[in-house]
Amino acid sequence: MSWFDLLLISFYLVALIILSVRKNRVAGNEEQFLLSGRSLTLPAFIATLVSTWYGGILGVGEFTWLYGISQWFAMGLPYYLFALLFAVFLAGKVRNNPAMSIPEAIFNRYGNHSGDVSSILIFLLTNPAPYILMVALLAQIILGTETTLLLTIVVALFSAIYVSYGGFTAVVRTDMLQVILMYGGFFMLFGFAWNIWGDPISMWHSLPDLSKDPTGGQPISWLVVWFFIAMWTFVDPSFHQRAAAAKSPQIAKRGIIVSVCLWFVFDFLTLFTALYGVANLPNLERAALVFPEMAQILLPSGLRGLFFLTLLATIMSSLDSYLFLSGQTLGRDLLKHRFTQYAVVNLTRIGIGISAVVGIIMVWLMPSVIEIWYTIGSILIPGLLIPVLGVYSHHFGIRKRAIIPQLVIPCLVALGWLLIPQLTDIAGAAFLSVEPFYMGLGCAAFLFVLHRDTDPVT
Repeated sequence: MSWFDLLLISFYLVALIILSVRKNRVAGNEEQFLLSGRSLTLPAFIATLVSTWYGGILGVGEFTWLYGISQWFAMGLPYYLFALLFAVFLAGKVRNNPAMSIPEAIFNRYGNHSGDVSSILIFLLTNPAPYILMVALLAQIILGTETTLLLTIVVALFSAIYVSYGGFTAVVRTDMLQVILMYGGFFMLFGFAWNIWGDPISMWHSLPDLSKDPTGGQPISWLVVWFFIAMWTFVDPSFHQRAAAAKSPQIAKRGIIVSVCLWFVFDFLTLFTALYGVANLPNLERAALVFPEMAQILLPSGLRGLFFLTLLATIMSSLDSYLFLSGQTLGRDLLKHRFTQYAVVNLTRIGIGISAVVGIIMVWLMPSVIEIWYTIGSILIPGLLIPVLGVYSHHFGIRKRAIIPQLVIPCLVALGWLLIPQLTDIAGAAFLSVEPFYMGLGCAAFLFVLHRDTDPVT
């Protein structure tokens, strides 16, 4: 990359730090540090939600490269559905709930040790490992080096420092910059691909059949698993945090609906841009790098740096959000009652540092974005889904004495089912061709029927 490209990226990193420290008012103020004082306006709400949900941009490229348009059916359509359901049935209730986090809401509803157990699960669910990995991969191209582990450590520490200082306000400020870069950069790359490689219709006819198959050449059960994994939306702390931080329940609801419309536009933009890569880069060595490779080929100096800045901003928007959420869950929700002599803000900062270290370890163990998403979603969502829904709807209420098994057993069942093929000589990605997610969700449903609380939530 040219010196001008690198200069643009350097300016962006400096801007992140400036936005994080500008007019910082978070010291000692828990609600301000964690939820920006519950004062998010509609534009700020939309900007931070839209940008946070797209941090897996290299994973989107990887998925499209491997499985074609099934990327939209697996990672687009189901998320619109569950996001709209969240907006209609949960957003207002989350905003009016006094809890500042999911573990706190579960503890307030079920008591006992439910808050601690859910904190551990949420900590793992929100770990920013996929986004740390993607920034490290991008840094490899920018710097022309192969030292992935070192770059992973640098990325994690850089993010931990500026997020720890500015809190959720810093996340929102940087997201408002990043959402502009997201759309501008991909419109630019799509335009250059159209101009140099031909119109989208010609590109479509040149694609292999697998790329045009809605299932991506995989069994329909595989696609259905990804559809159900989209229920992640109901237990995703970033949705809950932003709904809780909105200025009013109406802003939370309208903000999610507008965000879905914007996601629809961005999904088609990234999908067709990646399909250009499938059609014109048949010898690509690493599928996750389809967008960076296209930028190297299609864009001139200056614009190339701007697009890499787009990728970096898109990923960093999720990295800082999930790093903050993971640190908040560990520091505030799990450690707060054990270390009462420390301020919540300081415990959250400690949690952010630990989360960064755990993320580095996860990247070392699973160096694939899609593998991390699939594994985390399949194991943790079955355990969290019904308890979280039970906080806001009496239809999903669980008797208090059964809440710990409801949280833990489905996760253990899904984990065990996932490990069977790896610990034995049984061939195949899923034992008995049944995905771990189904086993975990089935177990959760059985326990729910067994221990459902018929008393309405007051």
